Amino acid sequence: MSWLTAFVVYFLIWWLVLFAVLPIGVRPDDAGDPAAGGWRGAPQRPRMGAKVLATTVIAAVIFIGVWWLIQSEWLSFRSDWLAVQDR
Repeated sequence: MSWLTAFVVYFLIWWLVLFAVLPIGVRPDDAGDPAAGGWRGAPQRPRMGAKVLATTVIAAVIFIGVWWLIQSEWLSFRSDWLAVQDR
């Protein structure tokens, strides 16, 4: 796997994990004041820094697993029963 392919795979995993992590621990503001720029349902404290850090760590762990799976012969289209047959 080239570094560009690895970056693209990591970025896709990171983005998917971000959407999974975003709703964790969110409490909506029931009395949002539209005059002050707040809306009902907007999170009171989104804690984006912690969520980005958690996303990065979780995505790194998943990426290591994906990288291992791609590099290993366990699930390979080059050999064994999944091999593409030459015609």
